[in-house]
Formats: sequence, structure tokens, C-alpha cells
Amino acid sequence: MQRSRLFDTAALLARTAVGVVFVAHGWLKIEDGITATAVEFAALGVPLAKAAAVYATFAELLGGVALIAGLGLPVAGTVLFLDMAGAFAFVHVTEGLTAPEGFELVIVLGMASLLFAAGGGGNLTLDHALRVRRTRGEELRDFLPPDDDGGAPPYLPAAREPAPEVEGHTGPDPADRFTPEATVPDGVTAPEAAPGDVVVARGRARRTRQEKDAK
Repeated sequence: MQRSRLFDTAALLARTAVGVVFVAHGWLKIEDGITATAVEFAALGVPLAKAAAVYATFAELLGGVALIAGLGLPVAGTVLFLDMAGAFAFVHVTEGLTAPEGFELVIVLGMASLLFAAGGGGNLTLDHALRVRRTRGEELRDFLPPDDDGGAPPYLPAAREPAPEVEGHTGPDPADRFTPEATVPDGVTAPEAAPGDVVVARGRARRTRQEKDAK
């Protein structure tokens, strides 16, 4: 648990640092203007300079914000990695590693973006919060009553079949009070019941309702 929290904290700090660098570069392109950035790209030999300028500007600006917030990390990380791959291939590769226009920063930013895209952004992200919320919502739906056209959920007991109605009976369900069959002990003769009479047996013979009324 402690190690997981340490990793999440380190990942948050790394995402924030990398995201701030990307936002700064994207905002600089916004201040210069897309057209001016496209002209600069064309002078550096970047193909499709106008499209590349638009892609780089908004990928760095919006992608940097997404890294800081931890939102859509697989997409944001991939977009930023491709941005740095293009910068490496078309601009910085010929300058060497440590030259003023070298590719050391491009490599670091590109590999960090790839790591975040592959799931290295930790759990202190909006992605994780939304995923947990969605999972809890799915678990909660499992305990909700079914729709009108659905059957009873498995966690609810099946409804008992209603007991047959007894003519003239207005009290509780007869099935809860009477056993289905009378049991007469050996040596005891139960009186013959007339039609409509109910015989109640709880370990010994009971009088029929007719005999009880006669008393």
C-alpha cells in the first residue's frame, strides 16, 4: 500500500512537470501564431508545415493539460509521443544529443509521454476516479429492482404461491395455521367430517368444527 501511494505521488509529480513543459511550448506557438509557426516549420524542412504546426500547437497545449489532470492519458500520451517523434525525425536528429538544438529534451518528453500512454500515470488521475465511479455504479445496479419486464433478482426469495381461498375465511392465510393433513394417533378414531369441515391436527385428534358448534 505504501509503495503504491509513493508511486502514485511520483507519477503525479512527473505528469505535472512534463505537462507544464508541453503547455509552455504550445502556448508559445499560440502567441507566435499558427501561420508564423508553419513558416518556421517549413524553413526547418518539416513536410506539410501548416498541418504540422496546427497539430504540434494543440497537441502540446491540450495534451499538456490532459497530462496534468490525468484525463485520457492513453490518447494524450500517444498524441504527444507522436509529436515528439516528428520533432526528433524532422528537426533535432541532425543537431546531436547535447547541442543547443539537440534532441535530448525531445527524447525525454517523448519517452515520458509514451510511459503515461502505457499506464504509468498512477491512480491520482481523473481517469482512475471516473473508472472507480463507473465500477461502483455497475455494482449498485446489480442490487436495484428489476425492470417491469425482468424477473426477480437472484438475491430475492422466490414468491410463495398464494394459498387457496377458504370459503367464508377472512383471517390470516390458512396455510400458515393449518397443516395440510390431519394426523390421528394410534387407537384414536377421528370423527367423520362433514363436507366443508376443516380437521386440525397438532399431534392429537381435534374435533371437527361441526362437533365444536354442537357444544
